[in-house]
Order: sequence, then structure tokens, then C-alpha cells
Amino acid sequence: MNKKETSKKVASKASDILRDKRTSSKSKSVAGSALSQTTSSNKKRK
Repeated sequence: MNKKETSKKVASKASDILRDKRTSSKSKSVAGSALSQTTSSNKKRK
């Protein structure tokens, strides 16, 4: 299992990219990948 996590700063930028209608699908794919590696509050509890 991959133990790497995305920092809050990078996750925030990734979120901005996903919301921006001007960004390419490749950029959104990378941003989505970064967000999938963040630790959410639900994951921390388990």
C-alpha cells in the first residue's frame, strides 16, 4: 500500500485546478490523483 500523502497546500491547489474550467483534462487528471492521496478525516479515524 502506498503510504505517501499529499500536503494540504498541494491539495488546495489541486482543488483550485479541478474547479477552474480553463484547465486541461490532463491537468485535472493529475489534480484528481493528488487529491486521492490526501488523508480525509474519515480515513484518519479508521
